[in-house]
Amino acid sequence: MMKPVASSHSKIGLLLMVPTVAALAVGTVVEKFHDNAFARSHVYGSWWFLALLSLTALYILWRMVCESRRTDFRLSASLYRMLLYVSVLLMLAGGVITMSTGRYGSMTLQPGIEMSSFVTETGDTLALPFGVTLSSFEVVPYPGSTSPMDFVSHVLVDGDSVDISMNSICRHGGYRFYQEDYDGLGGSTLSVAHDPWGIALTYTGYLVMALGIVALFFCRNSLFRRLLRGADALAVVALLLLPSVTSAAPRTLPKPVADKMGQVYVLYKGRVCPLQTMAKDFTTKLCGSARYEGLTPEQVMSGWLFYSGEWAEEPMIKVKGDDVRQMLSSDSRWVSFTQLMVHADQLETRHPLPSAMGAAMMPSQGQMMSKTVREASEKYNLVRMLLGGKFVKVYPLPDSSGTVGWYGQNDELPANTPPDDFFFVRKQLSYCQELVVAGDFAELERVFDKTILYQQKHAAGVLPSIQSYRAERLYNRLTTGRWLAILVVSLGMLFFARAVIRAGGKGSLGRSVDLLPLLLVSLITLFLLLLFVLRWVAGGHAPMAGGFDSMNLMAIAAGIVGIALSRRHAMAPSIALFSMGFCLLVAMMSGSNPPVTHLMPVLSSPLLTLHVAVIMISYALFFFLMLNGLAALFLPAKREQMMRLGLLMLYPAVALLAVGIVIGAVWANISWGSYWSWDPKEVWALITLVIYLYPLLRLSDGPQRSVAFHLYCTLAFFSVIVTYFGVNLILGGIHAYN
Repeated sequence: MMKPVASSHSKIGLLLMVPTVAALAVGTVVEKFHDNAFARSHVYGSWWFLALLSLTALYILWRMVCESRRTDFRLSASLYRMLLYVSVLLMLAGGVITMSTGRYGSMTLQPGIEMSSFVTETGDTLALPFGVTLSSFEVVPYPGSTSPMDFVSHVLVDGDSVDISMNSICRHGGYRFYQEDYDGLGGSTLSVAHDPWGIALTYTGYLVMALGIVALFFCRNSLFRRLLRGADALAVVALLLLPSVTSAAPRTLPKPVADKMGQVYVLYKGRVCPLQTMAKDFTTKLCGSARYEGLTPEQVMSGWLFYSGEWAEEPMIKVKGDDVRQMLSSDSRWVSFTQLMVHADQLETRHPLPSAMGAAMMPSQGQMMSKTVREASEKYNLVRMLLGGKFVKVYPLPDSSGTVGWYGQNDELPANTPPDDFFFVRKQLSYCQELVVAGDFAELERVFDKTILYQQKHAAGVLPSIQSYRAERLYNRLTTGRWLAILVVSLGMLFFARAVIRAGGKGSLGRSVDLLPLLLVSLITLFLLLLFVLRWVAGGHAPMAGGFDSMNLMAIAAGIVGIALSRRHAMAPSIALFSMGFCLLVAMMSGSNPPVTHLMPVLSSPLLTLHVAVIMISYALFFFLMLNGLAALFLPAKREQMMRLGLLMLYPAVALLAVGIVIGAVWANISWGSYWSWDPKEVWALITLVIYLYPLLRLSDGPQRSVAFHLYCTLAFFSVIVTYFGVNLILGGIHAYN
């Protein structure tokens, strides 16, 4: 068995790690109650924090000296450690130079006026060695939409014509210019950064770190390669199916007719998409699920459109919070639209529900309402907008300048609208209502077909491609329920528990059952990859920019990791199922599948895609590591074996987290001029990296106890939870998914 070896190196490392992690964590809390500038000056820029970083640099130098003096020192075996030590020193030096000599600020430009200075973050005005003149500024919208696709400043920099936009910066004379803001009157604000030496040193540190990671995984005598050659396997296993129940609901269109309605194009959330997408979001918003009583989203929405009287009485609107239920005089979590409307009128002098949303958005008109009241108000007003004829914008019409806009039945139409088009927009929905009353659904389908032809005629240049249209419809059909999350969670818990029991020698199943979890992980991973690709094609960008997307990506990463480890560790598929189920459950609990919307311009970068993918894979490995440690604590006979497996996962997990942080830093530097902003998400990612680095440093000093290793890795996962959920839900910051 591995036995602990006393090491002054690791003890000093622990003494440095604890106050450093504590200081970083305190900084994120300080920022929560003050702001980023206050935290940077009073915590991250304080003398005592800089002293901690200096001690860290001295500690690394000491380790390098001790490493070179070892009697068994061989450069080939120690190369990766020396490279990693040097990379950290370079990054620390780069950060210090950035803090002491870097200059960051902004400059506001007006067309035709040359500017040769900028205002720093501290309020000082610094001169530029050249002039910058704004020729013009434009907001570039997405085709067929008013949503901005990009913001572009056309400028002259020292006489040279340059376009500055999101993710497209200007570099000149050691200065960098970024698109920051605009005033709506033709003016533009640019961020200015001047930090040539700090960035150069930091980027050199990134490069050296990358070389060290490559050496770690490919040097024949590295600890990782030795662990890889000695890895063994353990064992696994069962199955659970969940039934579904349905009951009667109010009248609606027949499913084929409602599906045809869902094929109509609509302008929704700033983009043109199938009406099916709006219906899915509408249904999920009201009742918390994309289906209601076995009806498709299109049937639910068509029911509200054509049988509104019946649906207004249906208790299908989900409300939360005792304050809302007290307001509505109801003990149920499900209420009808009529209840909302009637009680809103009755309580108008005390807590008027329709105006609660307004009070929440405009505190000057009343006190801030609770989150649950705001949610109820949003659902109430969502139905009102639908019934008011302005929510469903399916009629494309050009204005006098030829720009195509999308309108609802009761919207004010362009003055140049031809009489035939005007009559079509105003009367089409009423005609559809007449066909519904008459039960002529065949003719109703033909009306929907004619609407699509009308849209294709008037908006041919702004409609989505047929590939993205079909991908979005297929994606919507495959993601209309919670069954996948519930099924995978159930299977994950069952297989993980069974794997732990069997690994402890208390049961066994046949080989055919052993293969079942691997097969399930493979099928679920392929299904999630299909959804990922469909969402990518439908939205036109990699779906990685929000909490829902990142949790689904983490589920995919967990599945891939589980499949990759299955040959060496039989428990891996069970852990993968459990991890995937957890990720899908969190995505499900976040509310609903968010609509496939245009990406913010600053997020339209391949570096962001790579950053999120790498980080999610590292988090998946940390989750595996936590479950592996948890299982090992209950399996004394397997602890040494599972410790070797844990180390096999720990090395790539730490490496990927480090690489992900570096990619994020480069992306941030390209997008808005700063590679490190001391944002809570950045800081907690750094905390997580430091925490998980410690067992690797401890291992390099000698063997360690398996119990301590597994307990440490189990508890360390708390930092991942805070990094992902704590920052998003509590601490906030520019990285929080809101």
